Amino acid sequence: MTGFFGDPVLPGFRPDPSVCRVGADYYLVTSSFEWFPGLPVFHSRDLVNWRRIGSALDRASQLDLDGCEPSRGLFAPTIRHHDGVFHLVCTLMDGPGHFVVTATDPAGPWSQPHWLDGEGFDPSLFFDDGPDGGDGRAWFTAARVLDEAAGRTEIWMREYLPRERRLTGPEHALWSGSHPDARWSEAPHLYKIDGTYVLLTAEGGTDVDHSVVAARADRVTGPYEGAPGNPVLPPAKGPVTCTGHADLVQTPYGDWRAVLLGVRPGSALGRETFLSRITWEEGWPVFSPVVHTGLRRPLHDGFATLSADWSTLRTPAAPFWTTGDGLRLRLRPDRLGERTTPSLLARPQEQPDCDVSTELHFAPAAPDEQAGLAVVLDDDTHLLFLRTTEGLSLHHGPEVLAGVAVPPGPVRLGVRIRGFSHTFAHAAPDGAWQDLTTVEATFLTPLFTSIQLGLYATSHGRPSTNQARFAWFDITYPGRQEPPGHQGVSSK
Repeated sequence: MTGFFGDPVLPGFRPDPSVCRVGADYYLVTSSFEWFPGLPVFHSRDLVNWRRIGSALDRASQLDLDGCEPSRGLFAPTIRHHDGVFHLVCTLMDGPGHFVVTATDPAGPWSQPHWLDGEGFDPSLFFDDGPDGGDGRAWFTAARVLDEAAGRTEIWMREYLPRERRLTGPEHALWSGSHPDARWSEAPHLYKIDGTYVLLTAEGGTDVDHSVVAARADRVTGPYEGAPGNPVLPPAKGPVTCTGHADLVQTPYGDWRAVLLGVRPGSALGRETFLSRITWEEGWPVFSPVVHTGLRRPLHDGFATLSADWSTLRTPAAPFWTTGDGLRLRLRPDRLGERTTPSLLARPQEQPDCDVSTELHFAPAAPDEQAGLAVVLDDDTHLLFLRTTEGLSLHHGPEVLAGVAVPPGPVRLGVRIRGFSHTFAHAAPDGAWQDLTTVEATFLTPLFTSIQLGLYATSHGRPSTNQARFAWFDITYPGRQEPPGHQGVSSK
């Protein structure tokens, strides 16, 4: 194994990670909520360097997010491999509920969803067919709410039939927390280690009290006894907080690791995927500290094609973009602030401090036609730096924060992000950057999702045949060399 354990191995909007290993290959999925394609799938050979290989739900026929509220949609998937097939379970909140999709290749295509019975959220699968015994049965676990006001939940289980993709048999209540007043026992995962069944759950909610607890039993149906030192990963303090929602994986060398979510305070990055080393003491998992050492991945996208890292809000009925000559967005009546799918393509912000820029080629033909750069938490909370018939204007919802007249023709749009401080700037293609204004955007504080950086166009409720072309899109970091041919969003 190589790399720095504890780095945000998947920075930015990558919450609720789940991992499995097949031979020398690791596969990981995370939640995606109201963003499409749903449930991104990543591959690694070392658990540190990950490459996105696709999404489990990338077809409109698989996933209908029409009308989905912010921070709803797809919650907490789990990926497992059994007998040559990948099984991925998840919950569509405010929809039919739990489902499973399957594939023989994790890059896809994945099957249509098979809907599963049962209440709750945070589903997981356990295949009891390890070399140390087991009866070859598979089990589905999930969390369900008993008393929402008190945060009381319960982990329940039913048998899962892998070939039929359905649940069968009676329910078993496994666990309701590490102590009588435990809140939000969730994110259950089962493992069989040295003949003992180990149940790992999150507890305390997803804020600063988030933690990981463990329990174990001689039989898969319990009863489960909690670790005497619970939580095995207590609420974190320091440069990474809110740690929890862990999933364990054993390496080919016999040692153990955990992927888990965590938050770097002081920014709008939200919940990211971290890595921890696991040791065992008296049969209980011990987590190494989760720290941060500053992993950064600059980006230059010339849009030869549309990479898998770009997402839309909800499921588009048809593509509203083309690539090859930059990125072209069709102006459509849909707009941010509605529960529709606007002409928005976005990707996660990955670091608290970054410089974002693009070159826009767009001539608005009517006052309602606008296009430009977007900093988006959700439909209701965003900053839009747009070209209009009057020039450039910065919008926070219906409020115009600042504006400036600019001549017709291409214009560069940029934003320097330093924590919650956002400085918007503009430039002619061959000119120096000019600052417009700085916004202290603490209103971008995330709950379940996090900040997306993107490109946006709208005709505000009116039909239009116009298009906006974005020649390129850059994300760079302070102190790093800019991509060749492009000037960073430095102050004037």
